[in-house]
Amino acid sequence: MGNKLRIISRQSPLALLQVDEVLRTLPPNIEHEVIKVTSYGDRHKNVSLMSDSISPDFFTRELDRALLDGDADIAIHSAKDLPYPLPIGIKVVALTKGGDKSDSLVSKGNVKLADLPSGSRIGTSSAVRKAELLALRSDIEVVPIRGTIEERIAQVDDGYVDALIVATCALDRLGLSHRAAEKLPFKTHPLQGNLAITVGDKAPDWIIDLFTPFDIRREYGKVTLVGFGPGDPDLLTIKGYKALEHADVIFYDDLTNESFLNQFKAEKIYVGKRSGKHSHHQDDINELLYQSAIQGKDVVRLKGGDPMLFSHGREEVDFLRSRMVDVEIVPGISSGNALASLLQIPLTHRGVARSVAMVLGHSDEPQTPDADTLLYYMGGSSISKIANSLIESGRDDNTPVAIVTNVSLPNQRAIYSSLKELRYAIFKDTPVLLMIGNVVKFVAETTSQITYDTGTQSSTPLIKIIPTNVNIDTTKADWLVFTSRYGVRYFNGATEGKHIASVGPVTSAELNNRGLTPDFESPTESAEGLLEFFSKLPSQHIILPRSDKGLKALSDGLIAQGHVVEDIPVYTNRPNTDAQPIDLSKVDKVIFSSPSAVEVFKNLYGNDVPKHLLLIAKGKTTYEKIQTI
Repeated sequence: MGNKLRIISRQSPLALLQVDEVLRTLPPNIEHEVIKVTSYGDRHKNVSLMSDSISPDFFTRELDRALLDGDADIAIHSAKDLPYPLPIGIKVVALTKGGDKSDSLVSKGNVKLADLPSGSRIGTSSAVRKAELLALRSDIEVVPIRGTIEERIAQVDDGYVDALIVATCALDRLGLSHRAAEKLPFKTHPLQGNLAITVGDKAPDWIIDLFTPFDIRREYGKVTLVGFGPGDPDLLTIKGYKALEHADVIFYDDLTNESFLNQFKAEKIYVGKRSGKHSHHQDDINELLYQSAIQGKDVVRLKGGDPMLFSHGREEVDFLRSRMVDVEIVPGISSGNALASLLQIPLTHRGVARSVAMVLGHSDEPQTPDADTLLYYMGGSSISKIANSLIESGRDDNTPVAIVTNVSLPNQRAIYSSLKELRYAIFKDTPVLLMIGNVVKFVAETTSQITYDTGTQSSTPLIKIIPTNVNIDTTKADWLVFTSRYGVRYFNGATEGKHIASVGPVTSAELNNRGLTPDFESPTESAEGLLEFFSKLPSQHIILPRSDKGLKALSDGLIAQGHVVEDIPVYTNRPNTDAQPIDLSKVDKVIFSSPSAVEVFKNLYGNDVPKHLLLIAKGKTTYEKIQTI
């Protein structure tokens, strides 16, 4: 051939044996030269490999540099030592067959792990192994250890440690298999025992051709991550369809049409994950993809929406590529894009919205990006948190919201609301997307709703309101505090010269109908705003005209602040025993104005409450009650 192959390697005995192993696979007439180097990791044996500060190229930096500078043609490594991702300009030209992938225990006298005395010192260079060892034997001490395999074994023989964890394949290559007391039940790196041959990106073809026949990756299959789109099979891309046609196995989840997949010859494996219901954990899915690929299968990982949006797509890519499996990604139409088109609500519009943010919804502390249009994915269980977080961050509480389930499917449903309504709301249907922003105003709102308070706005009254006709002496009062419009309506007492406070705009509107203007209106339709306001005032004489079922939280809170409180029932609140259930399948939104209405609703409908209902409470107390539905 006329070319000398320049091989660079670390100079440890194990590394040089690995070079010999590779050379034995080549034709005998290949002239070669072995360049031995001491890597940064070899020179700094005082640095523990358990340290989080270890660079990924701790053992490969000098070898990579030689390839990039043209000082060597190939480098030979233990495959598991390669950093991921590889440095720019470096690539693996071949992966060899591996040996035994287990770890072994080396000990003086070949004593097994279970038989080592309590307090024994075991050396390892892996933080994972340390945790696994302590899980098996919490009574031992695990210490970091460095050096060549021979140097480490010498530390056992010298008594520095009582035992040592070593890769079985390393013992085999060094002819030290007899030093293994036992193989350990630990899961090891899948590339342990394999050798990797790396080259620079300018390596000549003759070198690549030399090693290609020995590359076991030629027997691997390929993994393709395909975005299925929002659910309608007609929205699958042509490229995605072709990948499904050629697949040997398809791993699919909840957001893909199972009956649609029946037309493909591939084996189908369900790996769906819903909140609280996982058929497989992500680590298991990664491993299934990997094992299928190394068996030579063409694998499709079919994912709802787009593989790289609120999916584990990148995790799967990294898992596979770090194990040298070829991966391709086929984009899909995301649910957010589909929602906008199908509802004809623009994500952006001149003069209305110039920015869009896509946010993961199920979070204890929802993010509130400063974008004109917000799309919250998987936000149904956090709908109240999202609304409150946005209002607290400065969003207008009248900002419109579209709540959309089953995007693109025949049972797609859109409910329209506002941040104000959603402050105390519950929504249990899935999968759900929230579109928030003024662009939502472009759609004609058709949401059907019923309001349950006294029944005056409801087709099925649940509560009967009966005035008590009590006369109230307001002579000593500084403040009259009205917590509902019925408290205003059935109040019978003098108001001249009295300060007036109300809970929310509905109560204030009733006061206005009587020619009264409140001095203070609580910003929330619950007691919190009133308590905060009165906490800043000196002792006041307060009259509370309200229901005989009025919760004591407000009066008790005011008394605790030092105020004098007269809690006077001006109407009674009773269940309407004549109420009959209605067909809730055509209702989108149910609004509750009191906890008692919630209780009657529960008695009326039992467990037959459709998941698609948006349940809205007027205030925190009622919100706590609707969570029991």
